[in-house]
Amino acid sequence: MKAILFIFLSTFFLFTNSMAQTLDSTKKKVYIFKVNEEIAPPVVRRMKKAFVQAKADKVDLIVLHMNTYGGELSAADTMRTLVMQLKIPVVVFIDNNAASAGALISIACDSIYMREGANIGAATVVNQNAQALPDKYQSYMRAMMRSTAEANGRNPEIAEAMVDQDLYIENVSDSGKVLTFTTSEAMANGFCEAQVETIDEVVKRYGFVEYEKQELKLSAADTIIDFFISPYVHGILIMVIVGGIYFELQSPGMGFPSIASLVAATLYFAPLYMEGLAENWEILIFIVGIILIVLEIFVIPGFGIAGVAGISLLIIGLVLSLLANVRFDFSFVAMNTILEALFIVLLSVFGAIILSFQSAKMIFTNPKLGYALSTTQKHSEGYVASDSSLSNLVGNEGSAFSMLRPGGKVIIDGEVYDAICRESFIEKGSAIHVVDFNTAQLVVEKRI
Repeated sequence: MKAILFIFLSTFFLFTNSMAQTLDSTKKKVYIFKVNEEIAPPVVRRMKKAFVQAKADKVDLIVLHMNTYGGELSAADTMRTLVMQLKIPVVVFIDNNAASAGALISIACDSIYMREGANIGAATVVNQNAQALPDKYQSYMRAMMRSTAEANGRNPEIAEAMVDQDLYIENVSDSGKVLTFTTSEAMANGFCEAQVETIDEVVKRYGFVEYEKQELKLSAADTIIDFFISPYVHGILIMVIVGGIYFELQSPGMGFPSIASLVAATLYFAPLYMEGLAENWEILIFIVGIILIVLEIFVIPGFGIAGVAGISLLIIGLVLSLLANVRFDFSFVAMNTILEALFIVLLSVFGAIILSFQSAKMIFTNPKLGYALSTTQKHSEGYVASDSSLSNLVGNEGSAFSMLRPGGKVIIDGEVYDAICRESFIEKGSAIHVVDFNTAQLVVEKRI
């Protein structure tokens, strides 16, 4: 009897356990990815990582939790492409706003759900001051909105009207106004499946009753990389690089400016290299540019080909490291992406030069910082001025005792004097003519 009871209980246990596993295996997997900030490279990086995880875990549905006012056009285009090429269904829940770049990404999704009071649209391409960019940018955005809407069975003209204020659609868009839909308007025009209030409602409306949620888990390294690939951080790092070089040239030698510049360059290139954007040859271009600038300042007289080439290579290296090209193949890099990278670099470089010049002026003229004289050398204390008799040498001729760049030594009637030249440099041994006397130095120019 006990044996029969034991067999019965064992069989019942195995049966219930098998049923539980069967039920558990039918539970759907839903991946939640939040887009609640400006559309920029950090968000693109996280989306790529999330989609890789979702495919590896064989999830059944991805929900984009959207709340953004927009961002970079190139980043939005990349995210739109990722969504449209993914084999897993992707739906978007617009929590509040899906403006500009957010609208493009939302339209790329299989289904759109919106909370009451949410908005979608206003996709005109603007600059940092919210001013509309030239029509070539608008044309590119209009085409992307049209093709994305067509691919998902939505009205392409309505999508285009979210960019083009001159496009008139009867009972939908008035001429002269960029189109933005409320939740009810989006539902009426096929740009929203339903009004919902939570992600749970989104998933249930999609048809999943029992499901488990998954979200992207970022490591500390991911967070650090996301921070350093931000366009704003790129701008700051470029300014530190250029500013450090500028200050180091004012006081040659390995000091704080050069260390700051080196650290900033490392923080600029390292995350981009890890992400596969900056390649070895692009970093090498930047390094060669720095070397040419140093040679131009300290070795090669004047400012010519080496200096111009150095500055050009420095800028090219910084720009190329921001682009997702494969060696010399730029066929998959949009022109607007190149222009955005060039804009970031040039603005940062010129900003660094202006700030460095102003900062140097303040530092080297402020007695409290120790770079300028803070005491008066009085005659009563034994200080005397330079020998004014040197002014009698004005008009005399001699030769350069050393190279003048622009300061150096000259020899006149067998005597060596400190001098400064009016030109950028005078070669050693060149004939010179004294034209002035200023601050204990002779002012000379090359005799022709």
